[in-house]
Amino acid sequence: MVLAAGGGTRFAGEHHKLLVPFRGKPLVRWAVEHALGAGLDETIVVHGAVDLAHALEGLDVRFLENPAWASGQATSLGVAIDEAARARLGAVVVGLGDQPLVTSEAWSAVAGGTTPISVATYEGRRRNPVRLAAEVWPLLSFDGDEGARALMRSRPDLVGEVACTGTAVDIDTLEDLAQWS
Repeated sequence: MVLAAGGGTRFAGEHHKLLVPFRGKPLVRWAVEHALGAGLDETIVVHGAVDLAHALEGLDVRFLENPAWASGQATSLGVAIDEAARARLGAVVVGLGDQPLVTSEAWSAVAGGTTPISVATYEGRRRNPVRLAAEVWPLLSFDGDEGARALMRSRPDLVGEVACTGTAVDIDTLEDLAQWS
């Protein structure tokens, strides 16, 4: 699941941040291509504020709409978990559309996690993607911007870390874009 529904309000460019060119293609395309490269069962993109179909044209993805995207990132996680529960999946791996340098290897390594919550680490810092087993879905909150972070803080016994290569930098501002392009 690639969460890509937000408004990108900190990005002051003339286009939505997920659609701006980054190293020759739309920013969001990098994240989705890396997710696809992990070879997981299916790649689903949760969208909302902006239409991503053109930016992801030709990729084997399925779209889910989050009509409540303006209420925070956790609502997108809720859309993803609702779909996973409907499909009776055992786990989902969740990443963000504005993290173009999270590699396919990171997605794959986290997918292979064995704890109820497996979280990627980069140089010892927890970041995305995160694998959430079905057993923890009822414990998640779908309000605000925290997603699974609140659950990881309150239930560290459920969390396992997976050391990953690459970087989980977020492209949130024009300065971030300039620094990492």
